[in-house]
Amino acid sequence: MMFTYDYLKQQYLAALANGYRVVTCAEYSEMKSSGTISGKLLVNRVDIDFSLIKTGPIMAIMKELDIRGTFFVRLHAPEYNPFSFENYRMLKRMGTEGHEIGYHSEVVDGANIWGEDPADCLRRDVAVLSLMLDIQVKGVASHGGRTGLNNLDFWRDHRPSDFGLLYEAYDRETAFNLFEESLYVSDSEWTSWKCYQHGRLRPADRRSLGEHSSDGHPVIYSLIHPDTYYTKHCYESDR
Repeated sequence: MMFTYDYLKQQYLAALANGYRVVTCAEYSEMKSSGTISGKLLVNRVDIDFSLIKTGPIMAIMKELDIRGTFFVRLHAPEYNPFSFENYRMLKRMGTEGHEIGYHSEVVDGANIWGEDPADCLRRDVAVLSLMLDIQVKGVASHGGRTGLNNLDFWRDHRPSDFGLLYEAYDRETAFNLFEESLYVSDSEWTSWKCYQHGRLRPADRRSLGEHSSDGHPVIYSLIHPDTYYTKHCYESDR
């Protein structure tokens, strides 16, 4: 029970102290395609699963430390409406503070629920998010929800470039392939960290992001979720 906002700040501070440059997913993709990757990189990814409001304290930490991240936003979450008054304000703040905004894709879920073509669902969702925020969405990350369907299955026979995208967060195209070419560290088990090295789970390794940064991996791919963090306890209000 240690996932406070202060604890998260310490993870980023440790990575910075260990010489990591923090970049977005799009920045990593662009550096890789241009052959300009240098030094140690921390690719900073944030999946907004259940609460946009809880991104506020995380953005405050990043602003204080002068780092940026990629925030993946759901459009069809029962838990939040991205275009409610307050949530839309938070999304505009993300853009203003220099973060990348991507789409947290649920196109297989949507296609099955609505009886539509998942490719059409993806094109429409990317267009809607881009139009509403006056940005160009460059990447997507597939969300795992309660339907039991795997949204990553869509990418078995599609490529991000087919949709004008730079990447999908787990795609194995040479142009990205970040998951396979990094140490991936995630808080997705809520009360502990997990990691994969070059795409393979290290089940006994529960070290934190900051601890992993001491090992000097060339690229660390970090995934956090705003829902994991709190000020005093895990049941406190979003606000």
